[in-house]
Amino acid sequence: MTEQTEQDHGPEVRMSAGDYGPAGRALMRVCQVLALIGGLFLIVVTALTVLSVIGRTGFNVPILGDSEIVEIGVAYAIFSFLPYCQMRRANVIVDFFTARAPAIVRNGLDAASNVIFAAVVCILTWRLALGGIETFQRDDFSMFLQIPVWWGYLGAFVSCLIWAAACLYTAGHRLRRGG
Repeated sequence: MTEQTEQDHGPEVRMSAGDYGPAGRALMRVCQVLALIGGLFLIVVTALTVLSVIGRTGFNVPILGDSEIVEIGVAYAIFSFLPYCQMRRANVIVDFFTARAPAIVRNGLDAASNVIFAAVVCILTWRLALGGIETFQRDDFSMFLQIPVWWGYLGAFVSCLIWAAACLYTAGHRLRRGG
């Protein structure tokens, strides 16, 4: 997939914070901070994995609960990148049939798909909330480190709320942009 340019198929696909109004720039900033936190989680998880492998193979001393931390950290990192990806319009777009359509048609289809995507993200957010509440009520903990499982749900839930806001904002942006 290549990035579209003005001469190819209309306006550039990826958006920067300068392309949005004040609310969009604030939302983009939140998405950037969330993505940076997710990146830090990945760095920590990577370092932990390296130390655990070295400890396990070199010294026969594995890090207790390393898989639990990796599981939670990677899940949180993935969810934290999604809102930023949405705001930058960096999702995979299959535009085989619409690439040569007028900008107003593409913008309308983009807006509609963002609204549908927001609905799907809202359902995911709702289910994460229910799952988190259930694990909190059951007092569910990870096996080795006794980390409350609902913490993972909470991180994903917050990220999904921001992701839904990003979907709705980008849908509105495409509608306002018109063609």
